[in-house]
Amino acid sequence: MFEVILVKLIATASVVIGVSLAVSKLGPRLGGILAGTPIILGPGYYFMLQERPVEFIQSAALSTLHALVGTLVFSICFVMTAGRMSALASLGLATACWIPSTLVFFKTPGGVWGAVLLYGVVLLIAEGVRLALKLGQPVVVARAGWFDVLLRGLLAGVLVSIATTVATKSGPLLSGVLVGFPVGLSTISWTLHERYGSHVARATVTIAQKGMLSLVAFCVVLAFTVGKLPPMLTFTLSLVGSLVVSAALFLTSQWQHKRAYVALPLPEEKS
Repeated sequence: MFEVILVKLIATASVVIGVSLAVSKLGPRLGGILAGTPIILGPGYYFMLQERPVEFIQSAALSTLHALVGTLVFSICFVMTAGRMSALASLGLATACWIPSTLVFFKTPGGVWGAVLLYGVVLLIAEGVRLALKLGQPVVVARAGWFDVLLRGLLAGVLVSIATTVATKSGPLLSGVLVGFPVGLSTISWTLHERYGSHVARATVTIAQKGMLSLVAFCVVLAFTVGKLPPMLTFTLSLVGSLVVSAALFLTSQWQHKRAYVALPLPEEKS
């Protein structure tokens, strides 16, 4: 049990620290995509695949998909309030929105594909909010030291490791919800808000909304392959599917960035 908690703690802490450093070096665009990698879902489902039956994992994966849709609502609330409120107040309000929205999404029909369609609809709404707020990509100047980043990464790791360990011993619905709770996004948002200010935190979270498509891919592949393939192959294919989506998002963002750069008008020479 201690080894399980330690692995999850280190994995989650690495995400928080890595994204913070990526933002400071490469900006919110890449940092937000990195926030969407399945480093939090991965450990939880890895151990569930070893310990739980097929029906349990399928139900948990569907619950996680609904929780991810709720996470979009969470992120929308944070983006809309973080500019006027403190990080903790915005995260508290976002969590208050996540809980009832996730419970409502559980009631939607359509199974896995219904949840994917629902995610797409809410993602379009989130994109509309991003465009309306006109969030850019500011230049980041770090104001906090290594101790600050490591401490918050450690706290995030403790929270996630406890949640996913409890999840493996509860029912499938609660397991999926606990694994899908946006602890990683919360700690990343908090860290960036405190380190770089609300604008960087909000910009990163809006990019993470698309980055979470890799988590959706992970859950979809998992739901359709569990029981048909050996557990490790199921996990590997789910991870590969997630990484393919994450890489596609990154390449697309790179292409869009270069296209926007080429489209910039050249400065006129002074006579």
